[in-house]
Amino acid sequence: MEWITLILTVSIVIISFHLLFGKRSHPNAPPCIRGWIPWFGAAFEFGKAPLHFIQQARAKYGPVFTVVAAGKRLTFVTLNEDFRAFFTSKDVDFEQAVQEAVHNTASISKDCFYKTHPTCATVIKGRLTPGNTAMLSVHLCEEFNDHLENLGSEGSGQLNEIIKSVMYPAVMSNLLGRCNSPSNALTRQEFLEKFTTYDEGFEYGSQLPDMFLKQWANSKQWLLSLLRNMAIRAQETHYNENDGKTLLQHLATAISDKYLPNYGLLLLWASLANAIPITFWAIAFILANPEAYKIAMDQINKTKVTLDDLQHMPYVKWCIMEAIRLRAPGAITRKVVRPLKLQNYIIPPGDLLMLSPYWAHRNPKYFPDPEDFKPERWEMADLEKNVHLEGFVAFGGGKNQCPGRLEKLLSLYILFMWSLHLINICMWFLQSPLHLVGTQQPDGPCTVRYKHR
Repeated sequence: MEWITLILTVSIVIISFHLLFGKRSHPNAPPCIRGWIPWFGAAFEFGKAPLHFIQQARAKYGPVFTVVAAGKRLTFVTLNEDFRAFFTSKDVDFEQAVQEAVHNTASISKDCFYKTHPTCATVIKGRLTPGNTAMLSVHLCEEFNDHLENLGSEGSGQLNEIIKSVMYPAVMSNLLGRCNSPSNALTRQEFLEKFTTYDEGFEYGSQLPDMFLKQWANSKQWLLSLLRNMAIRAQETHYNENDGKTLLQHLATAISDKYLPNYGLLLLWASLANAIPITFWAIAFILANPEAYKIAMDQINKTKVTLDDLQHMPYVKWCIMEAIRLRAPGAITRKVVRPLKLQNYIIPPGDLLMLSPYWAHRNPKYFPDPEDFKPERWEMADLEKNVHLEGFVAFGGGKNQCPGRLEKLLSLYILFMWSLHLINICMWFLQSPLHLVGTQQPDGPCTVRYKHR
């Protein structure tokens, strides 16, 4: 009798999974890649190389398709004509799409996130407007200069590690206050190790419980503890009228003390995790291209490190934007909250709508020779007014565009200029792994030698 009960139970489970995953939820739903394992779906195949998977699926199934992976339905849109609906439709929602990831990576509750996110986004956008970049630039220039001096007059090392050693403390000081910047080599190294672990595991940590990622979870808790102390110091520190409040101090006016460290961690990750690899790629691309290097250096050698002078270095800006284009995020997402019509399909509520900036930027219609590093293509854009090339979506769109995009560009811009004054390439070897979350990360050594000019 027990065997009969067991067989019936297993049969019911199998039939239930078949009913759940075995057919489309709507007769006009897009083609669906389910895999053969219930719940996991195509997760294993998808996870091996997600961006290659996306491109292969598009070639096989067309411009709109769904992937079932780890209990979620990911519906990808790949035609530029559908991007407007992705960014502006009232049938999709950004906050619902990212809430679970925010909870997993920063331990912010659902209720708190929905309550405070709109206010936080407004505060951040307000502080990072073009009108505030002059004050930010003065502080960043000072910080970058101090930490570049710490490198010594000359030496060699891994390009990515050199960038981190300069950028981590400088950006922390800029966002969180000088009182919160690591004060000595030992604390800087400890922070670098913990944050690197957190950053490298962020993609998995956003989807899986802490129990499956113990080392990553320990780094997250260490960083949250650090941010708690930083939040206390920031609130106790009287800001200088000339420097103004830090972004963390402004956030403190909108968020309760309980969750201020958690939002501080997200702010820090968003500022560092994308800016550092893009700085790496921009420098690596330009150093590997003799013509680009010559043009950039001609501009750099004629300028000083002031905001006004930086505005007169268009080619360096183009290099940064071209690096962002080539190494854009693997995917950005929205949650479908009402049936959404795209092409001839109906996307059902509950699906995560996915758009890949990485592949969007390889559309030859908008970017001829899309795999080539061609900074001059950006001459057609108006970067002073934040008007990018058609088809460029690295910063998102609609009301949920990346709020720190201006400060990222400014940070990259200044460090890029200084780095080119300091670094000459010795040898380098790059392999670009393909990720979904955030900017594509460098993999493999890129050894450089540097010398103060």
